[in-house]
Amino acid sequence: MNKLIQLQDLGNKDYQETWEYQEELFKGIVDLKIKNRREETNIDTPNYFLFVEHPHVYTLGKSGDLSNLLLSESQLEDKGATFYKINRGGDITYHGPGQIVGYPILDLENFFTDIHKYLRLLEESIILTLQEYGLDCGRSEGETGVWLGVGTPFARKICAMGVRASRWVTMHGFALNVNADLGYFDNIIPCGIRGKAVTTLNVELGVDRVDEKEVKDKILKHFKDLFDCEF
Repeated sequence: MNKLIQLQDLGNKDYQETWEYQEELFKGIVDLKIKNRREETNIDTPNYFLFVEHPHVYTLGKSGDLSNLLLSESQLEDKGATFYKINRGGDITYHGPGQIVGYPILDLENFFTDIHKYLRLLEESIILTLQEYGLDCGRSEGETGVWLGVGTPFARKICAMGVRASRWVTMHGFALNVNADLGYFDNIIPCGIRGKAVTTLNVELGVDRVDEKEVKDKILKHFKDLFDCEF
């Protein structure tokens, strides 16, 4: 089992280009697994972890409801935003500057074959990161992602998650609001959940800006411990 993960920070990159790149890496792993099975070989499958920041974009998961996008095509253009229907789970979400997006593209057979466990550990890596900043955060029953104020009238989501998996290979991942412009969330019903707010790390800490590299380093530290992997 190959527990080495190739880390790539793509910087600010167009959503469509990044999606195509994810698909390329994903297909490479799947094709190698098929070849191993057919030819009875045992070539190690690679794992990847992509960090990226996207220009303003809204994405709708395969089970999502288009009515949760509250903008017309012309209004999207006015906002300088794009929109894509994509092949991950979950409903609608927003990506943009000031948000740390992570796409682990893993062969889970290198780690464990349990999608539920994968999602929970992905959430846990974010929860442990935010706890380092003194935030009381956790999960909301029946809703993926990471939340603050769970069980109170002030519940707010700080990290959205949506993944795709096939032949135990994952793609897509999480989007953590660090210094994001919350105004862009007003144009959707985030994740299709009504009546709950969205927040960012800098707002919760009451500061103008949080060091995003520091946040990434903390995420990787916890991810490494939880998945017993190397970068």
